[in-house]
Amino acid sequence: MRNFKLPSKKEINFVFTSFSKKERVVFVGLVLVLFLSTFAILESINKFFMVQVPLRGGSISIGMTGVPRFINTVLANSEADLNLVSLVYSGLMRKSAEGNLIPDLAKEYRASEDGLTYTFTLKDDIYFHDGKPVTVEDILFTIDSVKNSIIESPHKVHWNGVSVSKIDDKTIEFTLRQAYALFLENTTIGIMPAHLWEGSPLELNLSNTSPVGSGPYMISSINKKSSGIIDNYKLVAFEKFALGEPYIKNMDLHFYQNEEDLVKALTDKKVDEVSSISSQNAEMLKGKNYQVESAVLPRVFGLFFNQNQNQLFIDKAIIKAINESIDKERIVGEVLLGYGTVIDGPIPPNKTEYRTIAEKTTLSRTEILQKVQADLAKAGWQMGEDGFLEKITTEGKKKTTSKLEFSISTGSVPELAKTAELIKEDLAIIGMKVDVKTFEKGNLNQNVIRPRQYDALLFGEIINSEFDLYAFWHSSQRNDPGLNVAMYTNAKVDKILEDASATIDEQSRIKKYMEFSDEIKKDISAVFLYSPDFIYTVSKDHKELESGHIISPADRYLNAYLWYSKTENVWKIFAR
Repeated sequence: MRNFKLPSKKEINFVFTSFSKKERVVFVGLVLVLFLSTFAILESINKFFMVQVPLRGGSISIGMTGVPRFINTVLANSEADLNLVSLVYSGLMRKSAEGNLIPDLAKEYRASEDGLTYTFTLKDDIYFHDGKPVTVEDILFTIDSVKNSIIESPHKVHWNGVSVSKIDDKTIEFTLRQAYALFLENTTIGIMPAHLWEGSPLELNLSNTSPVGSGPYMISSINKKSSGIIDNYKLVAFEKFALGEPYIKNMDLHFYQNEEDLVKALTDKKVDEVSSISSQNAEMLKGKNYQVESAVLPRVFGLFFNQNQNQLFIDKAIIKAINESIDKERIVGEVLLGYGTVIDGPIPPNKTEYRTIAEKTTLSRTEILQKVQADLAKAGWQMGEDGFLEKITTEGKKKTTSKLEFSISTGSVPELAKTAELIKEDLAIIGMKVDVKTFEKGNLNQNVIRPRQYDALLFGEIINSEFDLYAFWHSSQRNDPGLNVAMYTNAKVDKILEDASATIDEQSRIKKYMEFSDEIKKDISAVFLYSPDFIYTVSKDHKELESGHIISPADRYLNAYLWYSKTENVWKIFAR
């Protein structure tokens, strides 16, 4: 074996000096190519093993409409209040961006087989923003305040029939009078520090604009106008947040009286992003290259018929004709500018587990209307001299002429008023005469909906959870203060809704609500139109998880601790 050794410097110089000028140029070129190729290969290998991860730091300013007043989890009800509550407070459980429930302050929980008892164990080292530990006593205080009948918390209804008891310093138990399948959602309510609410819980009736919670962000400073109205909150990330320190360090919240001022603040670059904007403003901002996002809301807008007020609606053939004649796609396109979803049932489309494939018709719009008119003609409805349908009935020698006409009552907001006018146009084509009546919100609620003084009501139902369907469709809710505005009565549906609310097994519960939906559709108890979108803008250097399951606008901020604006590249093995 001969020993291998590198050439000496003298030998290398000898070879290099022996090159001609042309050979030297070629040699240097080849060495340069070798060097660049090696560098490129190493860079490619490095990139293959690298991944982009969020980096803590940065800030964001957000514009909202409204004025914060009750920034506590017991009384918060306005959008401004609820947005802040989502950022400042945390509960035993928290909703993820996908709509799933994950432990927050809770380390774990267990539920009894009969669904009547839920036992929670708290995490270690959980704190409020003032440094005090979160205890079982704070949870007891919060729930007792919600249940206090004098305070009138909007959450009280969810805690009726639920008793709470302390097992030990780390364990708390909830006992239900009867099984309630979605009880865990109750435990997302933000926990309030009992030590800061000394005295009677009645103090919660007072405005609270400087809250202390245990959520991802804590109040740093508050700015008020000369009138005393709050127009800005500065928030900072809470390092001891139970789910981990938020990535974005500073968050500024700015409040505006109306949407016009809100959008102007965005275009004037006073804020980075805004939320809860109209479809018209969304299209305007898209035209100016703003990043506009949307998510379907659990709102069911439709026409609900009052048979007691107008006997026409006893005839299901008429409601069927109305349903087939309304161009729902046109409403979503012209009224919502595409920021909405056409629906054909009582369960909103964001409840994906209940989604079914709608039957597609191969008929053209003209053919559909011709079929509707033919069906009405078979039922005895003929076009009168005034251009609208009428039916002549004979009893003995007496002839009676019935007109196919009715009124639609709705709110005076532009979207509803325009929707009603489009429906009026569609139904006029087939010979139905419609009178549109619009009312201010207070007048509509007090003088139209509560006394059930309407023929047809163009109305939007808010379905925060499946159990809200009981309020809108159970026969016991037909009269005020119930919300069964369709005046619907079906013993089978009543039984399904009652059973579903106590069904713990998810798949069995889904099956029951699917049966409910099928019954509603079969009875043609209403004409379902659309579910609108929640629309917001996102700063281009701001990254957040896609919010595919927003129930209320405040839900978007539940995962603000995962938002980020700064990133760095690290090898995959070092990425969390």
